[in-house]
Amino acid sequence: MKQEIQQLLPADFHPSSRVWIYQSNRPFSEKEKLEINEQLHQFTSQWQAHGAPVKGWGQLLFDQVIVLIADESNVAVSGCSTDSSVRIIKSIERQYSVDLFNRLLLGFLVKGKLQPLPMQQVPYALEKGFIDENTLYLNNTVLTKGEMEESWLLPLKESWLAKKFSLA
Repeated sequence: MKQEIQQLLPADFHPSSRVWIYQSNRPFSEKEKLEINEQLHQFTSQWQAHGAPVKGWGQLLFDQVIVLIADESNVAVSGCSTDSSVRIIKSIERQYSVDLFNRLLLGFLVKGKLQPLPMQQVPYALEKGFIDENTLYLNNTVLTKGEMEESWLLPLKESWLAKKFSLA
């Protein structure tokens, strides 16, 4: 899985590049995906920190996860440049009537497709076999490209959720 994630992310970004992950409460249509990827491209190509260009990358993955990456090798991302990235995400949220900031909506890969699941429904999903300890969980708390490559997609039993739901 690590190699598959590496293929999704830009190869020319340093492993310490900062990452922001926004998971939608629903998948986007083909038309929406094209529009969103274009908006992300436009934003990252003009992204700046105190007037200096930020080496940025943005892409919609799994039809409903927006990933933004800033390579800070040459230019550090400032509070203002972070705010500008949040503005584009909030704009996408309004434009497509989605929720991109619900951190209690967890993502699991089930049969190769992203399945969002409210945290309070995880015990039920485990009990009914919808997910199990080996189901891949999207660890959207990763902070760098290196962390994303190593531990973005984790078996549930290896995630912080394992202790919470007595899987460890």
